Amino acid sequence: MSYFRVQLIRSAIGLPRRSTDVLKALGLKKRMGIVFHPVSPSVAGQIMKVKELVSVQEVDRALTKQEVRLERKPDPGYYVEKSSVDERAELTGH
Repeated sequence: MSYFRVQLIRSAIGLPRRSTDVLKALGLKKRMGIVFHPVSPSVAGQIMKVKELVSVQEVDRALTKQEVRLERKPDPGYYVEKSSVDERAELTGH
């Protein structure tokens, strides 16, 4: 089963109430929020109503909140090859 991955890119501030109601129905509350919906004509119609505000991808499975969070987490910019405990053990010969 495939899913729509819908991400709110633009805010709905200042838009008609109809647009904000559609976003609420989709479960989008904050910018950059991500929700997953099964592919269906009704969901596709809701997405088309707010197509200027959202980014949509079709994915094979819905991710959990933890998986989405890990996906968004930036690379730390460095890698730890050895911990200080391992280095100390090598130096002392234990």
